[in-house]
Amino acid sequence: MLAEEITLGIKVRYPRTGTTGKILRIEEIRGVTFAELDSTNLLYRIDHLIPATGPVKTTKTIVEDAKQVIAREREFAAGSELQEALKNIDQSCEGGG
Repeated sequence: MLAEEITLGIKVRYPRTGTTGKILRIEEIRGVTFAELDSTNLLYRIDHLIPATGPVKTTKTIVEDAKQVIAREREFAAGSELQEALKNIDQSCEGGG
């Protein structure tokens, strides 16, 4: 981004790490302009930042009935693989220490 495009409060992204945040302050050090982001409180060179505009990410919530979860867990616990694995342990807890 150009120095003229940078203003306090705009949302930007540092593409190398994917870090996004709002600009808290702008500082010039040895002729290079840096911007501090609110998400990390670190300084980033403004020529490496890009505007963080784009589609808003939404998360999908999966709601499952508790009865279905309990039935699935009981079915797994009753399965032969788990019962066979439990037969082959000696019930000791070896912490290795």
